Amino acid sequence: MGRGARTRRARTAAAVLAVTGIFAAGCTGQGTPRVPADDGRGEVRTSEPGTSEPSQESDRPSVLAVKIDNVRAARPQTGIDSADIVYAEQVEGGLSRLMAVFATKLPKAVGPVRSARESDLELLRQFDDPTLAFSGAQGKLMPLINRAPLDAKTPETAAGAYFRGPDKVSPHNLYLRPKRLMPTEPGAAALTTGFRYGPAPAGGTEDTSETVRFPAARFTFTWSASRGRWLVSMDGRPDTTSNGKRLAPATVVVQYVKVRPSAYHDFLGNNTPYTVTVGSGRAKVLRDGRAYDVNWKREKAADGTEFTTKDGKPVNFAKGQVWVVFAKAS
Repeated sequence: MGRGARTRRARTAAAVLAVTGIFAAGCTGQGTPRVPADDGRGEVRTSEPGTSEPSQESDRPSVLAVKIDNVRAARPQTGIDSADIVYAEQVEGGLSRLMAVFATKLPKAVGPVRSARESDLELLRQFDDPTLAFSGAQGKLMPLINRAPLDAKTPETAAGAYFRGPDKVSPHNLYLRPKRLMPTEPGAAALTTGFRYGPAPAGGTEDTSETVRFPAARFTFTWSASRGRWLVSMDGRPDTTSNGKRLAPATVVVQYVKVRPSAYHDFLGNNTPYTVTVGSGRAKVLRDGRAYDVNWKREKAADGTEFTTKDGKPVNFAKGQVWVVFAKAS
């Protein structure tokens, strides 16, 4: 691990230990962090200077990952159309939450921002010293975040990067200004996911609509030939950003994984599912109006994920945004 990564881990440990009790409230909903409000003109109102500073550079470029609220009250969301990758995972009560990963473009604002989960730490190991922006976490999870090789940024440690928007009620109105954490885009080299881009593989079957169901959430991806993209719907409704732009990735991956109970619960007593992203299994890749049944493999947490055809050939994704939905393997 490089000197920059070690510096970030030391800084993260001190900050996280100082605010463990506050983070717990951010996850459970029993309290919300105090952050400035936005005045509607893109300026933050605050009675004292912001405390955040841009993250120090490590030895290699690192991505910005943001935990995104995905219940109905949180929609429409802001900025996730600029993400290079959007991961969808199951959380308490069978609901869903997103993680948007940014490397080639940083929007002016992203959100609503919500709390982290244990599964996120394993998923983020594939990146070199990533910055994770989130609103908090369950108190007992904080020692794991403390030890993780990432740069944790919350409203308590980077107050000047967050604001409360006027369009939604708390806790669904916390937003991040990415350039307050990362003044320049890290670039495509930071996307160490193992994803490959290029011509479509041979074969596949025509597929213009695919639905993935969680116990209390639903994702539908509908192919638009005119746009050359998959239009996203959530819980039966077309999904747009806050500026009215339809979410439309170029490639969708339905990755079938183990989803097991974790050691953590929310304040209502619901168990937090753990999504296992290291291992192997099957997946379905959607691109260019076709579906491809493939295999996935990730041998170690520090590795990216390989997607291959049945005969072992690498699978290329279409150029553009990728959505990965973690569905429970049968």
